[in-house]
Amino acid sequence: MLHEIFVAPFVDYEFMRRALVGSIALAISGSPLGVFLILRRMSLAGDALSHAILPGAALGYLVCGLSLSAMTFGGLAAGLAVAVASSAAARWTALREDASLAAFYLVSLALGVAIVSLKGSNVDLLHVLFGSVLALDDATLIFLAAIASVTLLALAVSYRALALDTLDPQFARRVSPLGEAVPFAFLVLVVLNLVAGFHALGTLMAVGVIMLPAASARLWTRDLTAALPLAAALGAISSYAGLVLSFRSGLPAGPVIILMAGAAYFLSLIFGQAGGLVRLRRPHRHLEG
Repeated sequence: MLHEIFVAPFVDYEFMRRALVGSIALAISGSPLGVFLILRRMSLAGDALSHAILPGAALGYLVCGLSLSAMTFGGLAAGLAVAVASSAAARWTALREDASLAAFYLVSLALGVAIVSLKGSNVDLLHVLFGSVLALDDATLIFLAAIASVTLLALAVSYRALALDTLDPQFARRVSPLGEAVPFAFLVLVVLNLVAGFHALGTLMAVGVIMLPAASARLWTRDLTAALPLAAALGAISSYAGLVLSFRSGLPAGPVIILMAGAAYFLSLIFGQAGGLVRLRRPHRHLEG
């Protein structure tokens, strides 16, 4: 019975195996980035950038159809352009960064939907907005695996610099001549993962697999070195659980994956040992932190 429910869908159906591999690749690379976004107080920036890639991806779709390379390069260019433009607007005008990001993301979302609607049908629009994790082909799987590999390698190489820039950015800029480049390199990794997530989960869902497991992990531990793998594990488990539930219920896979990540977040919100409701309301003994 348990084998039939939890294992058989991935043994019997190739599209389920592809969806599992692709969604786990997104989880293990994107969720650790979400931890850094939370620590840098840039949680909403991730959501804004996920919408910012839409016009570029839509232009790629308008010119080349559902081409992996065209939509990828278009989305990457648009995401980086919005990140740079919103930072410049915050630095050189009276607007704060959150306000400029909100303005850019609203315009980007509306522009992207309008561009897709010029050529595509409602089905194409749903594909762009919500993804098609159950229809991943070989090229997309290779792309997702490549992005995950590049992200994990970059995090391993630059972990100390990124952690220092996250926790004490002014000191990081004083002690290293490359300190100014760290935030931009980090944003590039975020945009890369959002573009990868776009191909599987769509522009509306891609940020969920980055932020929700990261938020859950931060409620269980304050240790950064523990939070990163925990976020990746929670993202992978949510992906697996979402695919199983989607297969059994007939609901769309992408939203169900994000709902499973949301369920893990709400459980962490209540029971998390580093900030959950039960932990905060429990009376502390004398000298207990």
